[in-house]
Amino acid sequence: MALDPLTAGLDLASSVINKIWPDKSESERAQLAAAVSIVQGQLSINQEEAKSTNVFVSGWRPFVGWVCGSAFAWNWIGLPMAKFGLAVFTTQTLDISPADLSEMLPVLLGMLGLGTLRTFEKTKGVAA
Repeated sequence: MALDPLTAGLDLASSVINKIWPDKSESERAQLAAAVSIVQGQLSINQEEAKSTNVFVSGWRPFVGWVCGSAFAWNWIGLPMAKFGLAVFTTQTLDISPADLSEMLPVLLGMLGLGTLRTFEKTKGVAA
């Protein structure tokens, strides 16, 4: 703390300004630290889930993956083949529109992204 009133007043004004308008790099660092702690927490939760012998704890991720994969397979392979087969071999039509995958796509992409990171870890020898 400065002894003269001018420097003390400038220090006070500087601290007030920093409280009102914080340095962007400081706030960005705080946001990054918060994001890193969230990811670390989620990774520890994932690790504990994977260790579980209870299928309801450790099996939900594969289940969601199979459901999403099955929905994609039906949407782009099963449904077109069923419509084609009915059109070629019968006079009936199939009036089923493709599933709206806008809610399922973020889940699947997130799971695929995490799977890719796991593969990357294995190739680098980081993971067991």
